[in-house]
Amino acid sequence: MFEIDKNAFGSFLSEQRKEKGYTQRELAEKLFVSDKAVSKWERGVSMPDISLLVPLSEILDVSVTELLEGRRMDQDSELDAEHVEQIVKKALAFSEDTPEKAGDRKKKRLGIFCACALVTLIELAAAYWCLQTADAGEVFSKLIMLDGLLLVFGIYICFFVKEYLPSYYDENSIHTYSDGIFRMNIPGINLNNSNWPYLLKVIRVWLMGGMMAAPAICMAVTLVPVSGDTRDGIWKAIALVCVIGVLLHIYIENRKRS
Repeated sequence: MFEIDKNAFGSFLSEQRKEKGYTQRELAEKLFVSDKAVSKWERGVSMPDISLLVPLSEILDVSVTELLEGRRMDQDSELDAEHVEQIVKKALAFSEDTPEKAGDRKKKRLGIFCACALVTLIELAAAYWCLQTADAGEVFSKLIMLDGLLLVFGIYICFFVKEYLPSYYDENSIHTYSDGIFRMNIPGINLNNSNWPYLLKVIRVWLMGGMMAAPAICMAVTLVPVSGDTRDGIWKAIALVCVIGVLLHIYIENRKRS
């Protein structure tokens, strides 16, 4: 990802504000934000919204490019195509890379995840009663193990995997990703910051959906009156459908972003 140097941005903003003779409060009033927000920008704690770039540049009498670069630039110099492209990508990243927006997304995911976990617990209680009644306690133990793995992996994917990839993913063709316990290799898909957030969303949806669906599927397959061999075949078919389904969903989502 083409990241903004928050410290350079903040220092440049502070310098230009002081040159103009504005206090943080005066600059904040011109932008209709709080002086605390301006203070956070200058300390590199957070970044302003992309909609404030133009008015901020006009107030400080600098260009938007200089704001993004965090330095004064020679007005007579010409930027090459590669430099212009990097600045544009920085501007696009600017609108997404604010702590406030990231925090809002995480809170929303937390609410959805907790709701899914609650539904799963209710289903597990129903599965415990049904499977114990049907003398299938061993199946319930396996169900608990499966849902436990989905829960742990779901927590990791939803709250600990990085939302953005390092910039070298955008500059090279890479189809593998590794972060802590998380390993992913998707042949035929070049991972980059244009598709990564959407691929993560697909994985999260399937994990949370699988967590909720597992108890119901387990009860249905266990209680259906079929032979043991047929039941084993049903389990294998369900596992195959799940694997193919998530991979197909990933490839379709990637194609939309290509």
